[in-house]
Amino acid sequence: MTGTKYDAIVVGAGHNGLVCAAYLAKAGRKVLVLERRHQVGGATTSEEIHPGFTFSCCSYVVSLLRPWIIRDLDLPRYGYEILPLEATVTPFPDGRCLVRDSDPERTRRSIAKLSPRDAEVYKRFGQEMAELGRLIKPLIDDVAPDPLSRDPRELLRLGRLGKHLRGQGDEWLFANAKIMTMSAVDFLSEWFESEELIAPMAVSGIIGTFLGIRSPGTAYVLLHHYMGEIDGSFRAWGLPKGGTGAIANAMARSARDLGVEIRTEAPVAHLLMEKGKAAGVVLGNGDEIRAQVVISGLDPHRTFLKLVGEEHLEPELAQQVKRFKMRGSSGKVNLALDALPRLACLPEYGPHLQGGITIAPSIDYLERAYDDAKYGAFSRKPFMDVLIPSLTDPTVAPPGKHTMSIFVQYAPYHLKEGAADWPNQREAFGDAVIDTLSEYMPDLKDHILHRQVLTPWDLEQIYGLTEGNIFHGELSLEQLAFLRPMAGWSRYQTPVKNLWMCASGTHPGGGIMGVPGALCARTLLGKRAV
Repeated sequence: MTGTKYDAIVVGAGHNGLVCAAYLAKAGRKVLVLERRHQVGGATTSEEIHPGFTFSCCSYVVSLLRPWIIRDLDLPRYGYEILPLEATVTPFPDGRCLVRDSDPERTRRSIAKLSPRDAEVYKRFGQEMAELGRLIKPLIDDVAPDPLSRDPRELLRLGRLGKHLRGQGDEWLFANAKIMTMSAVDFLSEWFESEELIAPMAVSGIIGTFLGIRSPGTAYVLLHHYMGEIDGSFRAWGLPKGGTGAIANAMARSARDLGVEIRTEAPVAHLLMEKGKAAGVVLGNGDEIRAQVVISGLDPHRTFLKLVGEEHLEPELAQQVKRFKMRGSSGKVNLALDALPRLACLPEYGPHLQGGITIAPSIDYLERAYDDAKYGAFSRKPFMDVLIPSLTDPTVAPPGKHTMSIFVQYAPYHLKEGAADWPNQREAFGDAVIDTLSEYMPDLKDHILHRQVLTPWDLEQIYGLTEGNIFHGELSLEQLAFLRPMAGWSRYQTPVKNLWMCASGTHPGGGIMGVPGALCARTLLGKRAV
């Protein structure tokens, strides 16, 4: 047993764990962060998988990281820098393409080729979604409202929230009701007529979720991706210079300067339980480290079923945890390239390549991709979100060479042959991704020096994401707000005394956001002295 006793131990150095630790240390608490892997970041990581090439192996873009967290932790001082992504290209099999970029008139002309009516509506849609995101933003920057509470302070807070929402008028309330219940396709179809525009817009509603674009509730996930901002610009997305690992490294440097102790290659085997309370942790080597509270940066399944252990849980609580849906549905393919591949629809080099390339040519295409996954197979023609980060950030590849990031949906964790069969299907999955993308980039295969294929099974094994779920649990309606991760325990404290949670399986959910970590620390500090 180590002699030092900490005020708090944070298990896992993912970005939320680092944020939580930094806020606690800023308040004067003695904090230890323990990370299983050799580096901080969790799924917010950059690694040199091939000599000279730095990949954002898992998460790859940023928008949702809250400005107040960036300010509070002074992240730019520690190397946090975001390079804007200003274009999205959607190629079609017949050689046409849709380009949406930072030039409104150029975007309007591109959409007008599909539908003159949609071209005129597009700007207003973006403005109204941004406004809806601004109005809902207070809900993601604070603890989840608890409609079951009888605490007078909570009732007063709910009253203020209701007054705020009623003050937005009936039109806003109707729009909010629709976006919380409709599918992404149905919601967008109320605005647009061109399926070739609706399809690439709808994919924001299925990212990391085992649902199709016609599934009810996916409109909210679409809104979730409209809540981001960079330097005050709403609905803006960017690449972190140096890869997403640079974000975690900036957070770690900030936390260390505030007094946080961070240990890597220090796997936690389980909690140290005494009289039904968390008294610290037991490391994989048997060492015991004590603390007044333990804060889990792991997902709900790993927190309760592995870190605590089902033997320490009430049966009903264990069942609630098991009912929390993980259902990983995403994979990732990262490529090292010896030259820049060309899009068949836009073969010339241009700024369009510095944004995203969305392989979502039609609604039916996306539904067929989902059909494969529903029956336990990876999509033979998947949705892909493709970036060439080295065009925006040359530091991630040698001169004249490039990195390519390919986010892939669908890749179900539960194959019909069983999740354990993923190692046997990994290369076939990678081939399906490359073959499909090559239909739009004919010379792609000629330029591949190395590829990294990450299936949901790999995301679980390497990065600790149960079932490979990138959000630590689906962002479905029954798993949001006061129901995340379970009713009555949405405010970071758990039913296990002295155990808290700070990661994406808590409100307000996933993405490189930092809010779960920050709100966990604030709630803990406000509830009791650590």
